[in-house]
Amino acid sequence: MTQGIKKAIFPAAGLGTRFLPATKASPKEMLPIVDKPMIQYGVEEALACHLNEIVIITGKHKRSIEDHFDHSFELEAKLKKSGKKKLIEEINRLNKINIAYIRQGYALGLGHAISRARPFIKDEPFAVILSDDIIPPEESLLKDMVRLYKELKCPILALEKVPMSEIHRYGVIDGVKEEDGVYRVNNLVEKPDAEHAPSDLAILGRYILTPDIFDVLDKSKPGRGGEIQLTDAIGALLKSRRVYGYLFKGKRYDAGDKFGYLKATIDFALKNSEVSEPFSQYLFEVTKKLRQSAASS
Repeated sequence: MTQGIKKAIFPAAGLGTRFLPATKASPKEMLPIVDKPMIQYGVEEALACHLNEIVIITGKHKRSIEDHFDHSFELEAKLKKSGKKKLIEEINRLNKINIAYIRQGYALGLGHAISRARPFIKDEPFAVILSDDIIPPEESLLKDMVRLYKELKCPILALEKVPMSEIHRYGVIDGVKEEDGVYRVNNLVEKPDAEHAPSDLAILGRYILTPDIFDVLDKSKPGRGGEIQLTDAIGALLKSRRVYGYLFKGKRYDAGDKFGYLKATIDFALKNSEVSEPFSQYLFEVTKKLRQSAASS
């Protein structure tokens, strides 16, 4: 088994129902956060960790993802004519990376989507990045996970402590803390209610997995929601090898949720040099009016 990690899977075949009607014909992954689509933030995160071989699992109505990471000669010619050299460099920056696209065919869950990448991954360890979990570029989550994998040579799951009122939205681990921020996973439960959750340690959309997960996925039967659940497959993998969780204490946005998406948009806009000053002033004026309205009511 190759020890270094070079490959990353981006599951992007979901229906994006939480953003309907916007996602009826457009991929959720292409929804913009300021001036970049969600999936680009994840791709840039992978490249920063030297994961230069990327496979995107797509589905119907996802062609715009492929177009986004390809050349647009007509647009480039127009920008060149307008003297916008810097913008040309920005849109072409990701055009030269190695990206493969695989159709999922049927929306049978995250586990099924990952299993479709087996011919691309072969016998190598790999990362899985769920692009609607937005991690700001200044955070080092994926880099830390890659570094931990080099030490442990085992699957690594990103974890975050979440309020028990929200625990039903996540896969959750039952684990033992082995060192600061590192847990040995004993069991996993997909979207438990608060009463039956084994902990408050939720699994985020970042994984380092080993190729033996594919044999487990091939034998997996549909679980919650009638889908092939990655959580169930990792749980089965625990019978033959150790799995660890890495506790992330930084900033993360659940951009697959409308409120999380809006929070990410606001925070990223406030960091954007082109719009931060007028946008912050606008927010100040809006909140001032809201306070005045609340005080007078």
